[in-house]
Amino acid sequence: MPAPLPLPTRDGVGPSCVALPPGPWPTIAEFLVQRFAAIPRATWEARMRSGEVVDEHGVPVTETRPYQPRLRIYYYRSLETERRIPFDEVILFQDEQLLAVDKPHFLPVTPVGKYVQESLLVRLKRKLGLDDLAPLHRIDRETAGVVLFSVQPATRGIYHALFAEREIAKHYEAIVPWHGDLALPAVRRSRLVDDSHFMRMREVPGEPNSETHLELLEAGEGWARLLLAPLTGRRHQLRVHCAALGMPICNDAIYPELLPEGDEDFERPLQLLAKGLAFRDPVTGIRREFKSARALSLPLRPKS
Repeated sequence: MPAPLPLPTRDGVGPSCVALPPGPWPTIAEFLVQRFAAIPRATWEARMRSGEVVDEHGVPVTETRPYQPRLRIYYYRSLETERRIPFDEVILFQDEQLLAVDKPHFLPVTPVGKYVQESLLVRLKRKLGLDDLAPLHRIDRETAGVVLFSVQPATRGIYHALFAEREIAKHYEAIVPWHGDLALPAVRRSRLVDDSHFMRMREVPGEPNSETHLELLEAGEGWARLLLAPLTGRRHQLRVHCAALGMPICNDAIYPELLPEGDEDFERPLQLLAKGLAFRDPVTGIRREFKSARALSLPLRPKS
């Protein structure tokens, strides 16, 4: 079992950590002020006086404590008041080992950037009082649907192995533009790598490292609802594959073109839903299947 963190979870958020590299700083405080330039020196000093900055052994860091390379420093990250994501998660299942949750669009799974309290993990920790809770996989912030969490650190690795060994069947639904010229069902295999822009992935020639199975569920005037079954779990895999096939997912602001960032439009969620996943529980032997109660609908108007 991993050693307990030197600072407890606070408001559903665990402490942040930074490792001290070799360098010329006379004190730990000087390093922190330089490393995190957006945080004023007075803020660090106040945190230290409050005992909110400690080393990996739980020893408080003071304003004058000498610098010590390779030491790990823990502290609480603080943000300005966050804008609430106006949608709620739904708990689908909970036992001593697992928690299955139906995530809404726009809510990140874990804290990232400006989202800390408004992340699924922190919301759940606060609501359920489960400080050891950890996601077993991720879906994009813009994507809604089923997310599986581990409750117990002791069995976490067993469940992680299910994803690594592709023993969990996952299926998604998506709304895409439709012209009837693509024969479905079909399989898309390609090699995905990081794009020059950190937000994007792209396909390149070479040995495929991603695979998605696509089926037609419903077709209307200019739009279709697809079933997407990824065999692999590359970042943005479904979004890239759909765009590469000439049918980018409705309301996708990244593929095929990265649109300028603006105010978030909660009326236009990405039309991608992690509809369900199924597997045999390696701890209990029970066959598990979790499905999102959310649904995607074809647009009323044809695509112009």
